[in-house]
Amino acid sequence: MSTAPVLGSSKVMAFVSTRDPERAKAFYRDTLGLRMASEELPFALVFDANGTMLRVTVVREVASAPYTVLGWQVADIAAAVTALKEAGVKFEHYKGMGQDTLGIWKSPSGARVAWFKDPDGNMLSLTQF
Repeated sequence: MSTAPVLGSSKVMAFVSTRDPERAKAFYRDTLGLRMASEELPFALVFDANGTMLRVTVVREVASAPYTVLGWQVADIAAAVTALKEAGVKFEHYKGMGQDTLGIWKSPSGARVAWFKDPDGNMLSLTQF
C-alpha cells in the first residue's frame, strides 16, 4: 500500500448546479465576473474562478443545500459586498447572528463572512480573514 499523497498536489475543481444555463451564465460571468472557459451544453458551463475550474452542471432539479457550497476569499469584504449589491446580488440576513447592515458576520476567529444565493438557490459566500 502506497503512503504517497494521492490528491495533495492535484488541483481542486468546484461544482454547482443549475436548471437554467443561460441565467447561470449571466450570473457567474456577468454579475460575479468569472471568465467563461467553455460551454459544454447540454451538460455544463465551465468557468475559470481565478485558477480553479468551476463546473456549473445542468440538471433537471436543483437540490439546494442549506449551507455554503462555494465561497471566495476576498481582501475587502465590505467593498466586495457593496459592488455585488450594486450588481443586483441580494445578501442573506440571519436573525440573531449579529450581522452588520451589509450582512457581514464576524466569526469567533475574527473572519468576516457574508452569504448570498445564485439564481438556483445555491448558497455562496465571501470571507475576509
